[in-house]
Amino acid sequence: MPSSAQRPDPPYRRIVAEFRARILAGELRPGERVPSIRQIAQRWSVAIATATKVMAALRDEGLVEARVGAGTVVSAGQGREQPAGPATPPRPRQAGAPRPALNRKHLLRTAIAIADTEGLEAVSMRRLAAELDVGPMSLYRHVANKDELVTQMVDDVFGEPDLPVPGPEGWRAKLELIARREWELCRRHLWLPRAVSFTRPLLLPHMMAHTEWTLRALDGLGLPMTTLIREALTLHTLVGAVALSLADEVEAEQETGVTLTRWWLTQRQHAGELLDSGRFPLLATVPEETASDLDGLFEYSLARHLDGFAAMIDDPSRRSP
Repeated sequence: MPSSAQRPDPPYRRIVAEFRARILAGELRPGERVPSIRQIAQRWSVAIATATKVMAALRDEGLVEARVGAGTVVSAGQGREQPAGPATPPRPRQAGAPRPALNRKHLLRTAIAIADTEGLEAVSMRRLAAELDVGPMSLYRHVANKDELVTQMVDDVFGEPDLPVPGPEGWRAKLELIARREWELCRRHLWLPRAVSFTRPLLLPHMMAHTEWTLRALDGLGLPMTTLIREALTLHTLVGAVALSLADEVEAEQETGVTLTRWWLTQRQHAGELLDSGRFPLLATVPEETASDLDGLFEYSLARHLDGFAAMIDDPSRRSP
């Protein structure tokens, strides 16, 4: 083969070119959601890593931007009014302008921002380096690999809420406080519950501080330490379980454009014959908004769990060994 023969563009460049053409032609309008990384991987039959490169390239060209709660959308100012041909790349730093010093805190907050808007799978060392405008190798002075990066992201996030000392009066008020603080964390960082394991817990100072605070809230109740630590882990697990449902729902909403309320309405229409048959009279009376109210589900789960814990405290025969 002659050396001058042109090699075909790699798959990610061909996909980027297709998106670019659609955006510049006005088929995808400013503010309109573009397919997620997972959808790109499925639609073009490419690996997640390739789909991630597509999204990074589109962002580098200024064609798309990430918005919290909306996913990745076409950037403002893109469309028919733009000249034909490749989009203008981001403006380079002015010659002689000092490069901001890279520090661990800035690195972690940038990684967290990427995960908050695009999901944890969008976080990679290469993507993070591009976002920080540094060479990828410079990141390894701060974290050894992506696993350590995610671990440090988790610890940084758990350091966000203020845990008052000594906190409100009474064990129940204290447990309600820390559960709600963690629920708010999971609402703010939808990727968080997937990054935390309670069977192989991460020994991180901020996360351990949450567990220690919970144990102090229960100290003095006359319960064995085994019971105290099980209660602390159960409370964290309760928050995480509902938060996983919340994260799944937000992801599904971003990928399909269908809200949970609208999805339930569609399912109810499909199940109309069953619900109207008289075979399920109680299910037929369930308010439509109940299933989609994940905040309500969290509050109900927390209240009923603490009711049960209170009953155990009042009845020594129910106490676990």
